[in-house]
Amino acid sequence: MKHANALRQLGSTQRKLLRRLLLSPQGVTVEDLCHALGVTHNAVRQHLAALMAQGFVAHGESIASGGRPRACFVLLPAGRELFPRNYALIADGMLEYLYEHAGVGAVQDMLTEMGNRLGKNAAARVATAADPAEATRLLAEQLDTLGYEAQVVETDGHTEVEAWNCVFHSLARTHPDVCKFDLAFMSAATGRPVQRTQCMLHGAPACRFRIGPK
Repeated sequence: MKHANALRQLGSTQRKLLRRLLLSPQGVTVEDLCHALGVTHNAVRQHLAALMAQGFVAHGESIASGGRPRACFVLLPAGRELFPRNYALIADGMLEYLYEHAGVGAVQDMLTEMGNRLGKNAAARVATAADPAEATRLLAEQLDTLGYEAQVVETDGHTEVEAWNCVFHSLARTHPDVCKFDLAFMSAATGRPVQRTQCMLHGAPACRFRIGPK
C-alpha cells in the first residue's frame, strides 16, 4: 500500500490515532490514546498492532509512573509521511519569484538542468536496459517509487510509461514549464529521447511518455 493513499484507506480511529502521535513526538501511552479516542484498551492495542505491522508506529521509551513503567508509542518516519504537505503552494511562490527576477527562459533552463542532474543520479538503475521496451519498464518502476503511480502500457504498437499521479500536477496547472523537469529527468535517466504523447494538463486521464532508441 503506497503512502500517497494509505492514510485514506485506514479507518477513522486509526487516522485519529496517527494524528495523536503526530502531535506528540515524545510518545503517547495506551491510556492517553484510550482517553483521546474514546475506545477501550483492547481496541487501542489492536489498532497499534496493525499500525506497527505496517511500519507506521513503534514502541518508544517507557514512561515512569511511580510503579510499573507505562509503555509508550511513537510515530515512525513512514507514518509521518502519510500526512500531506502543501509543497505546491511553496513551489508556486518560488517559481513566481524566479520568473519575475530571472525571466522565463532562465527558469526553463533551470528546470531542465535540475531534471538532468536528478535523472543522471537515477540512471544506474535504468542503464541496464537493452532496448526501449526494457528502458520503459525500468523507468516506470523508478517513477513509481517517486509517487507517480506509473505503469507500462501498450498503445499503437508502442510501449509507453503511463503516470496517473504526476507529482507536479497542481503546480503545472499554473506553470506548465515544470513539465520540462519530467522530460529532462526521464531522458537523463534512460539515456534516450523521451516524447510526451499524452498529458493530464490537456484533459487526458494520465500522462504518457514514449522512450526512443539511443
